[in-house]
Amino acid sequence: MNQPLLQSELPFPVRRGKVRDVYDLGEALLIVATDRISAYDVVMPNGIPDKGKILTALSLFWFEKFNQFENHLLASDVRQFPEKLRTYADQLAGRSMYVRKAKVVPIECVVRGYLAGSGWREYQKTQTVCGIKLPAGLKQCDKLPQPIFTPSTKEETGHDININFDEMTKRVGKELSGHLKDRTLSLYTQAAEYARTRGVIIADTKFEFGQLPDGKIILIDEVLTPDSSRFWPADQYQSGKDQPSFDKQYVRNYLESQPWDKTPPAPKLPDEVVKGTRKRYLEAYQLLTGRELAL
Repeated sequence: MNQPLLQSELPFPVRRGKVRDVYDLGEALLIVATDRISAYDVVMPNGIPDKGKILTALSLFWFEKFNQFENHLLASDVRQFPEKLRTYADQLAGRSMYVRKAKVVPIECVVRGYLAGSGWREYQKTQTVCGIKLPAGLKQCDKLPQPIFTPSTKEETGHDININFDEMTKRVGKELSGHLKDRTLSLYTQAAEYARTRGVIIADTKFEFGQLPDGKIILIDEVLTPDSSRFWPADQYQSGKDQPSFDKQYVRNYLESQPWDKTPPAPKLPDEVVKGTRKRYLEAYQLLTGRELAL
């Protein structure tokens, strides 16, 4: 395996997220997907080799598939980047996107098609998910009668907070909230139907949106990756229990077995968890795209 890239180093103003390094180039942004991995909003001390390349390649696949809906991508081939970036090709190749600037809508647009994770935990207590009442008698990982939109805040530090649709409208307005809800459900439905033909269940995912100076809403950030979604193998699906997955649930399951309180610093991931996570991410890419990824 290649050595993981835990941090890019370019001489431009940068904001480092949990996974991505975002460089402000004035006229546009450069997004570099590192090999960092986070869980419970804490970055692990060691990364997953090639993870950033897999995430970038999968996002590019979905951007192309959803090309009827405008996104922030300007270029992904380093040879098409501004000249001042090309000298850093060894850090950027395969894991970066040169993108338009947009005003980020401060809402995580989450959509759930199955009853898993925090949604399942809430349902057991109140028969609701993010305040949305659901039918009685559902089991863990059951498919929901229809996908539900469950937005959350987008926090700079700490955990994002689940909010209901009314709270979202107070924060960003009724018209924009309605547009984002409709777009999120439409994108999820299209993606889930396609993924099922490729043997993958998309249990839930999140989208992020930005607003251009002319008011147009575009899709930004990553799209339908193992970092932002729950991917399950369709041929092994069985409701009533946890599912095997192609996403970072494998990392979460390991961490749950450790005496760790989910605050920094996180424990180092053992080699078998690193290799197993990389294998799952790569398998998700190959299944969904039908392509091999040269790494």
